[in-house]
Amino acid sequence: MHVDLPLMSDMHVHLRQGVMLRNVAQWTGSCCSHCLVMPNTVPSVATAADVASYRTEVVEAFKHYPHCKPLMTFKLSPSTTADKVMAMRGLTVAGKLYPEGVTTNSGDGISRKILERPHDYPNFMDALGAMEQAGMVLCLHGEMPDEFCMDREVQFYEFVRWVLLQYPKLRVVLEHITDYRSVRFMRVWGDERFTATITAHHLRLTLDDVVGDKLNPHNFCKPVAKHPADRTALLEAATSGDPRFFLGSDSAPHPISDKECAAGCAGVFSAPVLPELLTTIFEEQGALPHLEAFTSVNGNRFYGLPQPTETIRLERESWQVPDLCNSNVVPFLADQTLPWRFS
Repeated sequence: MHVDLPLMSDMHVHLRQGVMLRNVAQWTGSCCSHCLVMPNTVPSVATAADVASYRTEVVEAFKHYPHCKPLMTFKLSPSTTADKVMAMRGLTVAGKLYPEGVTTNSGDGISRKILERPHDYPNFMDALGAMEQAGMVLCLHGEMPDEFCMDREVQFYEFVRWVLLQYPKLRVVLEHITDYRSVRFMRVWGDERFTATITAHHLRLTLDDVVGDKLNPHNFCKPVAKHPADRTALLEAATSGDPRFFLGSDSAPHPISDKECAAGCAGVFSAPVLPELLTTIFEEQGALPHLEAFTSVNGNRFYGLPQPTETIRLERESWQVPDLCNSNVVPFLADQTLPWRFS
């Protein structure tokens, strides 16, 4: 038995830089037609020059995967101006808003005081207005700083409402949603310019998988995995065929030394198992006919991209996920068995 799937589009992936980038590009490049590359590098991708430089590095890493087109983003900061945004037209398809301090390399992100009183910060408003004018997408890491970690997503909704009302033509993605209330929020709002990405690991994990028994740092991510009811809501949304939900893996590699330590980094490296895990999940949910919409159609349609013509094949063949990739990164579901294999 096999499943033929159009090349996927991963609309949220961390590729890092240097050796790490060159090592991890193979997993995204081999199965995707497009990937939206996150800008929270060190230093951040924040200007037109930064975008051009990083894109050169990413394209070089993908040279063996000509079917996979990296889509570049820039990182919004308090110093982003409308002029800086307009200088990135044609270079980026989206700008990424990280609230200050909520995840990896977000210390230069948007502060809570700006998120709560954006009208007091005209440069910030002008930058968002320039994104709307330029036809860029606003990607939101939806967590409010300084809130209890399980409630940060819900507390961010008020800012999302403000953005959608203030900028009626701006397309907005609430990334890696994890809460059943986010699914409800999306559906109540009911605006096709407002969409959400869902990760493969949040379709599999609850908080028990992180801290329920022994601490598993390789399942620790931001936003944190939550209750079984939240996972159930995400599964229903992802497998429904609803065009407002699509794949953004948030695959985030870290060296093992940065995960298994006293202050471990947030991030799940799901790229090495992404097509296999999603096929497994959709089969378990009796929703294989909707897999293509989630992985390959909805995101492309929202971003105005062509639909892929090439396919990948997944065979019904059990295999064991390796315990390490490239000697220093632990993949999601390391040492576990999956029933589908990408060939």
